[in-house]
Amino acid sequence: MAGVMDSVNQRTQLVGQNRLELLLFRLNGQQLYGINVFKVREVLQCPKLTVMPRSNPVVRGVANIRGATIPIIDLGMATGAKALERGVNDTFVIITEYNTKIQGFLVHSVERIVNMNWEEIHPPPKGTGRDHYLTAVTRVDNQLVEIIDVEKILAEVAPTSESISVGVVDEETQAKALTLRVLTVDDSSVARKQVTRCLQTVGVEVVALNDGRQALDYLQRMVEEGKKPEEEFLMMISDIEMPEMDGYTLTSAIRNDPRMQKIHIILHTSLSGVFNQAMVKKVGADDFLAKFRPDELAARVVDRINAVK
Repeated sequence: MAGVMDSVNQRTQLVGQNRLELLLFRLNGQQLYGINVFKVREVLQCPKLTVMPRSNPVVRGVANIRGATIPIIDLGMATGAKALERGVNDTFVIITEYNTKIQGFLVHSVERIVNMNWEEIHPPPKGTGRDHYLTAVTRVDNQLVEIIDVEKILAEVAPTSESISVGVVDEETQAKALTLRVLTVDDSSVARKQVTRCLQTVGVEVVALNDGRQALDYLQRMVEEGKKPEEEFLMMISDIEMPEMDGYTLTSAIRNDPRMQKIHIILHTSLSGVFNQAMVKKVGADDFLAKFRPDELAARVVDRINAVK
């Protein structure tokens, strides 16, 4: 498995081309699942686990890996299924980094890496309800691949504070914010809710969309009606990893259209471990911010309010 991951660092060249690479794996059964390679640090045979008393049941234990103590989450249990049936020593762990935090996901087996276009990644089918753990689906070799909403899992296993600290937003700024709108774009329902609640605390109105294609279509309709996005919205806060169109491609498309290129754009990403700052500049984003830090997000919005008012 080390051979599968040894070229991960070279794969950042895919960024900005609306492409991604998925690491395919299985839990119980034959269903294939996928995780973006950019989130993966390494894959290894499950090491010895130490059970932590009073921890969340889906956390099977912690492991000492390269000098760090890392929680190991049973991905089957975390998505509402049963625990992995094989002995822990016969399973694999995918070490990932999300939102500046490192954790391992216990899986039954790891298959291979596939190179794909985000246009081949689609939102979950309608009718899957609200309680599912999917952020997207695709097909590989005519087999359905489910992409898990890891941000939802982590929010349930280790909830983070969504509150803004006292003093980040003053009353004068909140008064100014009441007449302003912010456009947010994120495929994770949990992330959309987190961002929306944070921005509503600042005082702005929020328009939340699900992916880059939807956002670009929305803005294009706006300019066709003779409106200017930079006048309609204080800013756009966009995720990077999204089905149909990623945040880099969305930003590049906006910057290449004279009718909408002036809108202020922040890329809001959980790709903290491999985030390519040069790509942010290349596509023309104004700023970037790692998820989810409510004080920092609110401060960015406050700065923007004070800059335009």
